[in-house]
Amino acid sequence: MIYFDFAATTPLDADAAEAYVKVATEYFGNTQSLHDIGGQSQQLLENCREELANALAINKKGLFFTSGGSEGNFLAIEALLSAPLKSGNHIIAGMAEHSSVHGVLKRLKKNGYEVTFIPLTSNGLMDMNLLLNSIRSETILMTVQHVNSEIGTIQPIEEIAKIAKENKIHFHSDFVQSFGKINVTALAPLVSSFSFSGHKIYGPKGVGGVYINPSIAWKPFFPGGSHESGLRPGTVNVPAIAALTVAAQKIIGRLDEDHTKFQLLRETFIETLEPIKDWVKVYQTDDHRQLANIIGMRISGIEGQWMMLECNRLGFAISTGSACQIGMQAPAKVTEALGLEKDEAKEFIRISLGHSSTKEQVISLGETVVKIVKSFKMDSRVRKKQTVLE
Repeated sequence: MIYFDFAATTPLDADAAEAYVKVATEYFGNTQSLHDIGGQSQQLLENCREELANALAINKKGLFFTSGGSEGNFLAIEALLSAPLKSGNHIIAGMAEHSSVHGVLKRLKKNGYEVTFIPLTSNGLMDMNLLLNSIRSETILMTVQHVNSEIGTIQPIEEIAKIAKENKIHFHSDFVQSFGKINVTALAPLVSSFSFSGHKIYGPKGVGGVYINPSIAWKPFFPGGSHESGLRPGTVNVPAIAALTVAAQKIIGRLDEDHTKFQLLRETFIETLEPIKDWVKVYQTDDHRQLANIIGMRISGIEGQWMMLECNRLGFAISTGSACQIGMQAPAKVTEALGLEKDEAKEFIRISLGHSSTKEQVISLGETVVKIVKSFKMDSRVRKKQTVLE
């Protein structure tokens, strides 16, 4: 089986795995324990915090470790709402946000907040004029993901952050798909908060982080917690945090190399689809606003789930969108944000590339997709002809 679902999760890096085992066996103390064994774990935890903060060019006082991106989104949104820059109850969000953000917003709407969802233009980017026109005097929060997890488009965070600052609005951004793939050091200081995850960058599952600007006097959603400055309860997972730190340092160190590789593989894959180009629609934008390793597309007349199962049968693992959404048997959020019809939304598939992906594998996948599509179209014509004859 050849894996092409790296946007869903990645295999654990060998060095990160080694760090996990070493810390789990040698630094097993609870960071809140007052004895020396606990103190050693606490010191290691703070070293990891400082290393990651330096890599992201942020103040370590605002960096907190979580169980992953979903929890980070939840905690950040709640923290910002606990300390608004002005009074109000209006939130602006991208329509294509991760399901964890939609889940929080759904509950907030029941609690009296109003939410305006901004769709995407045909090239997968947010319409800035629509965003501006949606701002009200009572708008207190905007939440927009940096990179869409299903088509890989990169939103203009700098521009959105400027708009938010001018209107005294907190701005949260989901960095889960951009962390480790794009240099975010220039963006991190511009937002009120951002979230990231370990398992998207070859770190362990069940660990991630959230940054909340230290100047914000947030109040904890879960009262009484003693870990992570009270932001979240529960014993801190120091082994996973150490492994996350190792994985982050490695992937950040190869950003340019990865960009060049994935750009080439993306172009190669799309070129391989040339024989079926009339049936293929790839959702993308200009290179400087497109994460190369995520290819979101649909094939006219073929349901994405069927295509995924056929690829799986032939030895390729692809997906129909965010893994957090697939279990709900609903179309990828981005299809709604792009304004696709119901039948078109069902045709969506996603191919995502990773460190182990090769040009030969990409060509093989492309040729397999071409064969599947040609066979399907041929069978469809035969069935249609038989129906006419009957």
